[in-house]
Order: sequence, then C-alpha cells, then structure tokens
Amino acid sequence: MDYDGGFHEVETDGKLLLVYHHPKYRPIPQIKSTSSPDEAANQDHPPLLWLLTSPEYVISTTRAYHHVLPLFWCNNEKFGEHGGCGICFNSNFAHRDCMYSPHTIKISRHHHRISHVSSLRYEKYDPCGVCRQRIDGDYGAYMCNKCGDYAVHSRCALGKDVWDGEELEGIPEKDEDDITQDAPPFCKISKGVIHYFLHDHHLRLEEYILYDENKLCEACVMPVFEEKLYSCTECDFILHETCLKARRRIQHALHPHLLVLKAINNGYGDFRCNACWRSCGGFVYQCPKEECYFKLDVRCASISEPFDYQGHEHPLFLSINLEKDVFCEVCKYFDRCNQQLNCIKCDFIMCILCATLPYKARYKSDKHFLTLSWGEERCEKYWCEECEDRVETTEFYWCNDCCTTLHTACLFSKDPYMKPGQCFEIDGKEVKILAKSNTSRPICHYCDKPCQVKIFSRDNRTTCSTSCAFFTY
Repeated sequence: MDYDGGFHEVETDGKLLLVYHHPKYRPIPQIKSTSSPDEAANQDHPPLLWLLTSPEYVISTTRAYHHVLPLFWCNNEKFGEHGGCGICFNSNFAHRDCMYSPHTIKISRHHHRISHVSSLRYEKYDPCGVCRQRIDGDYGAYMCNKCGDYAVHSRCALGKDVWDGEELEGIPEKDEDDITQDAPPFCKISKGVIHYFLHDHHLRLEEYILYDENKLCEACVMPVFEEKLYSCTECDFILHETCLKARRRIQHALHPHLLVLKAINNGYGDFRCNACWRSCGGFVYQCPKEECYFKLDVRCASISEPFDYQGHEHPLFLSINLEKDVFCEVCKYFDRCNQQLNCIKCDFIMCILCATLPYKARYKSDKHFLTLSWGEERCEKYWCEECEDRVETTEFYWCNDCCTTLHTACLFSKDPYMKPGQCFEIDGKEVKILAKSNTSRPICHYCDKPCQVKIFSRDNRTTCSTSCAFFTY
C-alpha cells in the first residue's frame, strides 16, 4: 500500500469507503474489533471504534450514519475544543475548518497562487511565509508550485487579511492580475525630463538642492532631505525619486486584494490610512473593489518583508497576532496604531507609526543630519530647539554633533502627512491647513499651546492639529 499522506479507497464489509492516511501512517498488524453488542458492553472504551491518535499509528473508521472521518492535521494547531469530526462534533479526527479548506488560493504575502498539500516531508522550506515560525513538513500546508521553496501553515494562509476567501481551483489566472506587466509610472521625454502618470505637466530632475522645509513631496508629504527630486516645470508639484518610482499597483502584505495608486483630487479631502491610522493628504494606495475601503499611504505601502530598519540590527516582519496588547520599543505606547513589526530573532517590536518616520532628517538650524532616537540617548540637553519645552517623550530627533534635540511633532507636526494649502472637512465644516508663520506662533484654540510647523484653521479659529480642530466648535 502507498503510505504517502492522502485519501485512499478501502473496502470494508463490501462497501467502498474513503479513508485519509496521515503521512506518518503505518498499518497496525492487527486490530481487534468488537463482534457483538454484549462484548462491546464489557469494554472499557466506547463501543463505536478503536483509535490510536499518535501520528505514527492513525486509523480512520466510519460510523453507521456517515462514511468519511479523516484525521487531518493542520500543522499549527492541536486538537482542542473546536476540533473533531465535522459530522460527529465529538471525535478528534479533524478540525472542521480543515475538512473544508480550499485547495488553491491567493494570499497577500505572496505573488503567486498557493495550493494545499498533505505533507512537505520531501522538500526543504523556509519558515512559514506569514508567521515566520517553523513548518513541520510531515503535516499539511500550503505551498507555491512556482517558487519551490515557499510554504505557509494552513491556519496562517486562511487568516484574516491574508486570504480573500476565494477558492481558485480550476479558475485560470488572468493577465490583468499580473502587476509585473503594468506600465511604468513615468515615461522619459528627454534627458532629465519625464512625464508622470498622475500629473499633467512634465517633471525635471534636480540633483543638487538646498534643504527647504517648505518643499514637500506630493506623494508622501515629507520634506526632501538629500534625495533626488523631480519638480514640475510649470507648477509647484514635487516628487521624491523613490516616490516617483512607486508602482501603479501593488500587492501588499496587509491586504488580500491588489491596491491602486491614486492622488487626492485638487488638494481637497484626506483619507485615513488603515495601517498607521494617520490622516493623510498625499497619494493613496486604494483597494478598487466597491465593497472594500482599504487604503494605505505611500510610506506605509513601502513597508515590505523583510523590512530592514536602520535602527535595528535584524530584519523585521509584520505582526499577525494583533489581538493582544503589544509594546512599541520606540514610542513606548500600547496599541498606538493598527499594525506592528516584530523581530523574530529578539523581542524588538515597533509600531508602523515609528517605522515610517524618516530615520534621518534635517532641521533648518543645524547643518548636520538628525537621527530618530529613543531611550536615554539625549546628551545633557533635554530641551526642544523648536518649542523650547522639555523633551520628555521617549522618541525624538537629535544631532550627535551639536546635541540639537527636537520633538518628533515639532519637526514634522502632529499630522506629518497633511500638507499646507490642503482643505478637508470635519463634521461638515471646512478646515484649511496653513504653513507656519516665521514671525509668530499662534496659540491653539483647543490645547492652548503654540502651533508648531502647521496651522489648522476652522471657523476662523486656529488649532495645531486635526485632533484639536475636531474638538473645536
């Protein structure tokens, strides 16, 4: 008999039954079964069947009123209170979810389709492509037939925000689903001049520029520090070179559907990023499905696995267990945003809010770069250069040469991804964002603190952030 895992036809009492054999199944030489109701009544075990549940000896059997009871191990969860036969409800043969698992699916963490197999024991695979934990090759999992070394635990593959719930077995792949065939986001017009697909005018390359805190990238709404930029020959439109190269469509690990890059219409309106939960006024990666409202800002969309963060020695991966509270090592907050990244080699965890802040930045009054820091790395100077208040937050920017220290909010504002000149609505009232004044710092109408970096005007009242504007009536 073929002892590889899978379903096998077995004839019992003249009936042809379908029986599942685990990959480690080995036949037991002889199994004594009860021959009469009286004999069964004297047994210490239930009279319905004999079952050895260790992986080395697995026998599937049937009851009088149904014919399939497979022992189906899902690789990353033992039988528990929700396990058991989907028909009997009280026998530890299979998780009911596993019995009806789809065969071929598409998940957010991989570019190809993956298929379910009963075991991986003849192949060598990296850790699970979702949770990054070890996969036991003796049990069922999902694998990619194109890559040859990509596999995922069954439960991880079918998790929320990983699989879209569609069974793809027998459905041919569509050419339009292949993002590698998309047109590039720009075309070359001449040397140093290009046309970008989300702007009407031509853009020109600028390589040697002076730092200007008022020059903001239209896509990510962050200043240009040292990167190359492309500026419009007819208006104030500016893009980082890295933002210019952002693809028209992406497959992101945080969402099972493809996301499409779009621009905010004429600077009016904003959106809430589903990863960092910030209000954003730059470009958005949006799910095109009508029933889905998932959106990512450009900086969160740039997070891919493995994520190499300059402030940590090991690569980081997106967390999949968001049900429990996690503690960000940088900002020291619990559940500050919807998504975290963790290190599988140590206990380092950081929220995506901190991960998407520039690791190095510029400040108008310092000729050196400032580095995002946390903990006690503050020299002996604990005062913010901008607001002249004590730096008591755990994350801040500082210069190692000059000991210049700034609050993160004082360098980029509390709403770093909202740009001056933009308008949006709160409770039907228009809010306009103004650039900060170089001669004065107006006091926020709500929190009574000086407005740093950006000013939010609502009903002729000045506030320092979207949150203060929300509570101002």
